[in-house]
Parts: sequence; structure tokens; C-alpha cells
Amino acid sequence: MNSAVLAPEKATNNHTESAFPWFDQIDTKEHEQIIICSDPEVGLRAIIAIHNTALGPALGGTRLWPYASEADALRDVLRLSRGMTYKAAVAGLNLGGGKAVIIGDPKKLKSEALFRAYGRFVEGLAGRYITAEDVNITVRDMEYVRMETKYVTGISRALGGSGDPSSVTALGTYMGMKACAKKVYGSDSLAGKKIAIQGAGAVSTHLAHFLQKEGAKMYVSDIFSEKVNRLAADVNAEIVPSEKIYDTDADIFSPCALGGILNTDTIARLNCAIVAGCANNQLDSERQHGPMLIEKGILYAPDYVINAGGLINVANELEGYNRDYAHEQATRIYDTILNILDRAEAEGIPTYEASNRIAEDRLRQIGRIKQVYASTSHYSGRLGELNQARN
Repeated sequence: MNSAVLAPEKATNNHTESAFPWFDQIDTKEHEQIIICSDPEVGLRAIIAIHNTALGPALGGTRLWPYASEADALRDVLRLSRGMTYKAAVAGLNLGGGKAVIIGDPKKLKSEALFRAYGRFVEGLAGRYITAEDVNITVRDMEYVRMETKYVTGISRALGGSGDPSSVTALGTYMGMKACAKKVYGSDSLAGKKIAIQGAGAVSTHLAHFLQKEGAKMYVSDIFSEKVNRLAADVNAEIVPSEKIYDTDADIFSPCALGGILNTDTIARLNCAIVAGCANNQLDSERQHGPMLIEKGILYAPDYVINAGGLINVANELEGYNRDYAHEQATRIYDTILNILDRAEAEGIPTYEASNRIAEDRLRQIGRIKQVYASTSHYSGRLGELNQARN
């Protein structure tokens, strides 16, 4: 294992200049720390981003993806980790925001050695960052990570964890979707509503089953035909080619794949009243593309709010997992979304700006309180261990 070089460098007059503006990228989103992890023997090339720990240790999943470049991986992990800070703050959790990405092909790279090597890097952060599953990472993968560090959640129930959090993410997304319907249609019933789901992964599958039980009409797409075929058959949905999902005539468009998909081209093609999905960072640019949705009269559910169920679920592991309580917390996303929609309407601001303000208010208020030192001896369970390690 060793520390990876951040980027190719070239000498100038009196300093060394990076070919890629790493610090500009980090400073723009106000991150605390970026960790580059490298172990060539097992193929590990990873970036851990810690955005903000004002409320507590940073918690966020690790995703494995074949990024086209290191710059793309950095951009993704910076956006994702910032989103985790806001997600935890709005959800009322005493956690900060972090995220990690491992660069590579999930079909070829996975091994016990890779995940254990990655776990050593997480352990080296001494509790500043707690990891969990994300895209292309399974509970089994997290168990390998746990062999090297206690700073991991989303482990199997047999080991005292909560297991795969995707069903709870889907539950929160479903409740948030109903809240949006209440605002737009005057009723939170989704019976008969046409819903276009982009992505056929684990969360999408659980979400589709919730919608099927309520009698929604679904259209599904995915870049992997075997996944979308299976989902469509399970929930009696209509398959739409992945490049055509934006053009679907639907009441609700639900992005449940990767981020950055709401951009100038795709927003112009949308034919829906609501965007409510579980993908992270759906807006390619809040400043540019958020107003475009408003101009089209489309209600947008802030992604880091509506998809917070997974974080809520794994956060419960830190104090001793209670499945019923985690699910009850996830259902509260309904009220959280309604409060955000009401605030946005009252203040005449976009919904994502309303949720940002709520998050920033809590970060400021609770972060100020935490400036006063208090003994951590009263904590119990894993949360106490993690906070003691952090301090």
C-alpha cells in the first residue's frame, strides 16, 4: 500500500503546478479532507472524501465504478460527500458527510484482498469516516472491509448489522413521492399514476414493488437488459429503451440510477409534473438546471432528502439496530418533503434551496454547540466508540 500521486505535476517558476486543479475542486465544495488510497497489488485505486464533521463523524457509502478518468471520480466523490452532509443534517442525524469511490470494473476487480486493503485505509482515519454499501458494493463486500476496521455499517444481520439498506431507501423515496403527489394533485394516492423509473437496481426494485401494491402504472429502463427485463416481469411494468425514458408521458419521473442526469438536454424532453427519485446528485447543476425545472412547472423533490432512508437505516446500527424504528424514521420523509415544499412555496425559492437552507441552519446551530467540549463517557454502544475515537 502507498499514497497515490494526486495528479501529474509540472515545475513552474517558483512552485509546482498540478495538471488538474485538485485544491480548486476541494475548496469549491468546502471539503475538510481528501484521502487517496492505492494498493497496486490488489488493484485498489480509491478516493475518500470527508466533507463536513460539524455534526459528527462522516458517514457515507463506498461505490465501485469504472470512471473514465480520475477527474471524473474526484468530481463524483466530492458531489456525493457534500450531499451526505446535507442529507444527514436534514434527516436530523448526528453525523457528518463523507463518501468514497473505488475506480474499476466491478465485474473484474472485486476480491477479498481489495476490500480488506480498503478497510485498512478506513481504519487509518480513526473514526472520522464510517463507510457502508453504495453502487456495486454488497453486504458481503462490507464484511471483508469490517475484517480490517470497525468503522463500517451495512453489515449482515448475522453480525449485528442491518443488512442491505436498499429497501429502506426505497421506502423513504416512496413516501417522499406520495408527499409530492399530495402537493401537486391534492391527494397522496399513487393509484393509476404513470411513473417512469430510470434504473432497475436494488432500490428501484423495492420502489417498484411499493408502487405495484398501490396500483401505479410503471415504465422502467436500464442500460442492462437482464435487470430491466426481470424487474418489468416482476411488477408488470412496460420496458422503455434507456435513451427514451426522458420522453415518456408520465405523471412522475423517478431517477434511480446515477447522478447528473437532469441537464439542459434531458429537462427539455421531460413530460411529467414531478421528479422524485432515489439517485444522488440528479441535477447536473443546481444553479443552471434547477430553474429549468421550475420554468417547465415540474416539482422537484431534493434528492438527498427523499433518498435518505438508506442513511437513516445504517445510522441506526451505531446505537444498536432496531428495524421497526429505522422504518418509522424513513416514513417521516413524507413530512420532511411536505415541509420543504411548503417552505419553498412560502419563500418563493426552489425546493432544493429550501432544503439546503434547512441543512445549513442545523449545521450552523448544532455545529456551534459542539464547539463546547463534553466528555464522551456517557455514550454507549458503537456510537460511543466511534465518537471517542473521533475525539
